[in-house]
Amino acid sequence: MTEDTQGEIAAETQRVRVVLVDDHRMFRTGVQAEIGDTGRTGVEVVGEAADVDQAITVITATRPEVVLLDVHLPGGGGVEVLRRSAPMMSDAERPVRFLALSVSDAAEDVIGVIRGGARGYVTKTITGSDLVDAIFRVAEGDAVFSPRLAGFVLDAFASTDAPPVDEDLDRLTQREREVLRLIARGYAYKEIAKQLFISVKTVESHVSAVLRKLQLSNRHELTRWATARRLV
Repeated sequence: MTEDTQGEIAAETQRVRVVLVDDHRMFRTGVQAEIGDTGRTGVEVVGEAADVDQAITVITATRPEVVLLDVHLPGGGGVEVLRRSAPMMSDAERPVRFLALSVSDAAEDVIGVIRGGARGYVTKTITGSDLVDAIFRVAEGDAVFSPRLAGFVLDAFASTDAPPVDEDLDRLTQREREVLRLIARGYAYKEIAKQLFISVKTVESHVSAVLRKLQLSNRHELTRWATARRLV
């Protein structure tokens, strides 16, 4: 059995939907040509974007399993895409996962997007077959890095000045933490619902749960609590 035949059989049993986010059209075209033959690779490119606003629009509309994300983009960069995609990343049923694909191998770029929620970071020198492998691994929840970049991440997260574990904060779910931060920043329930793609009633339920778990009485106490812990 040839390698191409094996790839076609694998593609029949597993497929990953991908969005390409990069401000260079020729690069997006090259990646599409390299990995976008779905029958061979199992990767289906369902959308492209050239800046932050386009990225959010396309990702929201297509809900891919993986987004290939450039670090430097018009409109705020890859970190801004990650920030605005937080609700989709935390979706328990259909999480959108991000793999940074950039020409940059600067430590601050790598650490910035990983702290923002990306599952991996590879440079544009990666081969097509290795990129396909990285996409499937990220779709399955693994973390993937180009060999030289993994050290940056290990060093950053092994820092001795990392904040101590907050037992009160650990009682909250990821979505409750998101609601907490937005409440503390002064957002109204309707604004939170719109930003997190949930109903106002769901926001109210999360706020009630947060107040109960933290033994607080109202949103003013909650804001003071969050501000004291620098969560705002």
